[in-house]
Amino acid sequence: MTDIAMIEAAAARAKGVVRETPLLNSPFLDEVAGRTVWVKAEVLQHTGSFKFRGAWSAISALDPELRARGVLAYSSGNHAQGVARAAQLHGIPATILMPADAPRLKIENTRAYGAEVVLYDRAGGEDRNVLGAELRDARGLTLIKPFDEPQVIAGQGTCGLEIAAQAAAEGVTEATVLTCCGGGGLTAGIALALEARAPGMQVRPVEPVGFDDTARSLASGQIQRNSGPEAGYCDAILTPAPGDLTFPILQRLCGPGLVVTEDEVRAAMRAAFERLKLVIEPGGAVALAAALFHGAALADGPVIATASGGNVDADTFTEALSAAPKL
Repeated sequence: MTDIAMIEAAAARAKGVVRETPLLNSPFLDEVAGRTVWVKAEVLQHTGSFKFRGAWSAISALDPELRARGVLAYSSGNHAQGVARAAQLHGIPATILMPADAPRLKIENTRAYGAEVVLYDRAGGEDRNVLGAELRDARGLTLIKPFDEPQVIAGQGTCGLEIAAQAAAEGVTEATVLTCCGGGGLTAGIALALEARAPGMQVRPVEPVGFDDTARSLASGQIQRNSGPEAGYCDAILTPAPGDLTFPILQRLCGPGLVVTEDEVRAAMRAAFERLKLVIEPGGAVALAAALFHGAALADGPVIATASGGNVDADTFTEALSAAPKL
């Protein structure tokens, strides 16, 4: 299981490769939220999302002989790009299994990082696990899971180490930390890091309406699953259920989950663009949306929101800016 020692080891391997992303603030966002809001800008990470952290951690921890054979990943986009780039930097092959209906920009970017992209028909019912197992066995590849993998969680935990240090430098030792949550890798990693380095901070996972499996799981005490396909506006964080490894960590360390609407996500995307000059994809904006519009559900004091990814195509981003009300 992932622990603080594993997270610190991941941070040591990441030094000089993974970017330390800034913790940003805007008085305008503070006014909207009615409290101080800090934004952890993972949109500025390599490949445009926090996923590079976990990918680098997992690949760099592999036995060199095993690593040289290559890696495999299943992803609709951000994990794909993170694994592809980490593999490219290690000089090893990467094969990425992606749904054919994934955002075109994410497919193109994954190929640009040197990976072989294998598309499958998610909407038609093709099983990526079956296809992936065939590729893994035929080529001797190592599967890098998107969230339910100890070294991936450790890599995401390096974001939590940065939050603790950066917040402390601003005099903040107690805060609510809102995370964009899909399978829970980022949330679990940050929660473990903060438990050790900033115990005055509480992590709260945030999800979009219709995909609130983590919120329902935390409320019930058992893993709950979403029904229907993993497709929607916040595509980057749509997963069927929390992970078997991540959920116990969330259950032990996190407060109740929060759920935001698509309109709130659009408003957060526009506010971040106008006030912080950040481009955030829908799934990466849910934490900021909760900070801005769900303050009544939060404890008093400052909020730190992860802006977890910025890989959004121009049409979707333009639509968000035009459809969102000006705050």
